[in-house]
Amino acid sequence: MKLESISKVYLIGIGGIGMSGLARWFKHRGCTVAGYDRTETPLTKELVSEGIPVTYIDEVNNITAPFNENAVSEDILIIYTPAIPKDSPILNHFKNVGYDLKKRSQVLGIISQGSFCIAVAGTHGKTTTSTIIAHVLKDTGYDCSAFLGGISSNYNTNLLLGENNVMVVEADEFDRSFLTLHPDIAVITSMDADHLDIYGDASHLHESFNLFASQLSENGLLIHKKELPLQRKGVSYTVNSSDADVRAENIRIENGNYYYDYVSADKIIKDLSLGLPGLHNVENSVVAVRVALELKIDDDKIRKALASFRGVKRRFEYIVKSENLVYIDDYAHHPEELNACLNSVRQLYPGKKLTVAFQPHLFTRTRDFASEFAASLSKADELFLLEIYPARELPIEGVNSQMVLDMVTINNKHLCSKTNLVDLINKEDIEVLVTVGAGDIDTLVEPLKLKLS
Repeated sequence: MKLESISKVYLIGIGGIGMSGLARWFKHRGCTVAGYDRTETPLTKELVSEGIPVTYIDEVNNITAPFNENAVSEDILIIYTPAIPKDSPILNHFKNVGYDLKKRSQVLGIISQGSFCIAVAGTHGKTTTSTIIAHVLKDTGYDCSAFLGGISSNYNTNLLLGENNVMVVEADEFDRSFLTLHPDIAVITSMDADHLDIYGDASHLHESFNLFASQLSENGLLIHKKELPLQRKGVSYTVNSSDADVRAENIRIENGNYYYDYVSADKIIKDLSLGLPGLHNVENSVVAVRVALELKIDDDKIRKALASFRGVKRRFEYIVKSENLVYIDDYAHHPEELNACLNSVRQLYPGKKLTVAFQPHLFTRTRDFASEFAASLSKADELFLLEIYPARELPIEGVNSQMVLDMVTINNKHLCSKTNLVDLINKEDIEVLVTVGAGDIDTLVEPLKLKLS
């Protein structure tokens, strides 16, 4: 596929964070862009406002012109996400017409060819890490383009466009998508067991991450969390070990902000301030500093960029922050992510009552990590547990939220639905509230904010 020959692009699953980034990129190039998604969201509304039509009905007669012809056109590209059900009428229509459909990851791989590619992978941590890296490159004037897995709060978008040949991409392990990339700098933040519906077991997941690391360019740099089971040697990082190659030391909290010293064998940068809370985010920022130093960016510019970083939407995002009430929304959907989020809240607000509302994501993930989810959620003082968000999956007999709730060790715990969560929380004495999950719990953020305010 030659990008220069494409003038029209249709995306099946256009509302996904990665797909919407591609839609915006092709629109910026002057292409006619349209797509389908199951649900209208703030993101799809933004796409429509940008001149990208979106249909929410999976029927062939809802495909907009010029994509509704029953013959292949050489200047039309059809992109789909593996999250789309295989029996999707729109998906199968384009297959039957004869189009060579491309996965989102394949197209991203083609776009990144010829660029100096900085790819960030990991079962968790990759969105924030890639966004910090992109912000540091932008803010320091080094510049880059970036395909991000979340909405940057600094730029209010998931697509950054730069004037140079440097591209930062979030490398997704789902469906082995990241194996389409051949980066010059590869970052691996974590390799915890996840997506076992795809991989079967942790060993196959680890195999894919090792393949990703092996696809580095000849003189490429691998940066990875310390003690990951990787065959290729790289630069290790951490916040809690003195024998990592790069690390954060002297970590402290002052007025709600984290400060630390960046330390390696040949470089110390003292008193860095990160404009984003959480020990795990300090760790993510250490990676960004190492990448910036590799690109010969000045220490003082790095310092200023980190301090001005405002985070990613739904990644430890403050919705309400006042003396009497704190409300944080987070995308955490794996037990390790939940631990990182809730531990950070406890660090920042010791002694405060912590109320958590969590929506599990996927039946398979809930089945595979039920006891781990229960242990993480038991860190709360009060828990509201929603039913499982199925995403691409059909129900699995015996797998439900109740099985997790039964294992949670706190007494103040409730099973509830989306329809009554806002009213239930409004009746409580809330000091610190955290909503977490990767499904559609984010649609309750504004209603909760209004009630609580």
